[in-house]
Amino acid sequence: MVDGRSRDEWGRMSALMALTANCHRDPKKTRALKPRDFDPHARSGATAKADITVLKDVFIDRKMPGYGGPGGFE
Repeated sequence: MVDGRSRDEWGRMSALMALTANCHRDPKKTRALKPRDFDPHARSGATAKADITVLKDVFIDRKMPGYGGPGGFE
């Protein structure tokens, strides 16, 4: 019940936030914002998919994919 109320309140508040942000944006520089851009309950469609070997590299071999900076990870 608490989750439903939170979703309902965020649904209304995110619509107001999107309306306010769109009133003050520059249409030549930015895209129109949607209520789901402000709603913490909205699910983003993009999820990162990785092979199981990435977990082995990070947790067993202590290698950071794409990381070439200092710090002992080689």
